[in-house]
Amino acid sequence: MELTKKGDFIELRFTGYAQGKVFDSNIEEDLKNINSEAKPIKTIIVIGQKMVVSGLDRELEGKEIEKEYEITINSKEGFGERNRELIKTIPLKSFTEKNIFPQAGMILNLDEMLAKIITVSGARVVTDFNNPLAGKELKYKFKIIRKVEDEKEKIESFFGFFFRFVPQFEITEKKVKVKGPKPLEEIVKLFKDKFKELLNKDLDFELLEEKKKEENKNENNAEKKNEEKNSETVDKKI
Repeated sequence: MELTKKGDFIELRFTGYAQGKVFDSNIEEDLKNINSEAKPIKTIIVIGQKMVVSGLDRELEGKEIEKEYEITINSKEGFGERNRELIKTIPLKSFTEKNIFPQAGMILNLDEMLAKIITVSGARVVTDFNNPLAGKELKYKFKIIRKVEDEKEKIESFFGFFFRFVPQFEITEKKVKVKGPKPLEEIVKLFKDKFKELLNKDLDFELLEEKKKEENKNENNAEKKNEEKNSETVDKKI
């Protein structure tokens, strides 16, 4: 019987519990415990790449396909221990200037981090930037549905996780060419080595022709404006 191993692309079905309550799932009936309107999302990950919490990631190795498993992991291998340094006192003014009126128990997105308001006292707001699941033991029920073998599906799942979207791309024998606007080139450069490690292909970038024309048009317009400005300046001097 073939078992999963590090580096395998797999489709994972799971439900995570903390203190007996579901906190995450891609199983419809379990997901309803969090949000009745939420729809499950197919989850494809690479074992050993920490695409899930480290305790679950480790347990995905050496498992049978289509067999149900249940594990318990400590907080250190889940969302980490609670850090007292992440509990901060912030001036109330910092919130009200942004038309935010904090109250105890509120969860806000501050500086791209989730933060829970602990207390509001006078002009001070005690705010907890720890992950809500930090310090908690977790339980997971999971099943590995299949190993992903299709190259295109692997590539799409790579982009979906690391890029957060799937760009236009072309597959050849030795490389994958991503096509898009200029800013995308920096993202491609950032993940070239990781792509090679996981998919054994080079990752290249190609600026789309329509994007080239658009950028050239913008450059020409900018040059024209500069010429007109310079001409106006000369006229004024004369």
